[in-house]
Amino acid sequence: MSRIGNKPITVPDNVEVKLDGQHITVKGPKGTLEREIHENMKVTLEDKVLKVVRPDDEPKNRSLHGLTRTLINNMIEGTVNRF
Repeated sequence: MSRIGNKPITVPDNVEVKLDGQHITVKGPKGTLEREIHENMKVTLEDKVLKVVRPDDEPKNRSLHGLTRTLINNMIEGTVNRF
């Protein structure tokens, strides 16, 4: 069970997240980042909270679960705290 993948991502007030199918765009005060999410992962946005959901417990999907959550979190951090 992925512990990292299950953690919700809180989106700060100064960051805008757009989901268009498997394409995610994060726009913050320091810039804009875009990424295509793997087709097996589902990302939902509700009340400034992002959640990554995997379809099953197959090894590939378990590893993609934590990776996808980490990549999205890093996108948000990068648009807020870019050096």
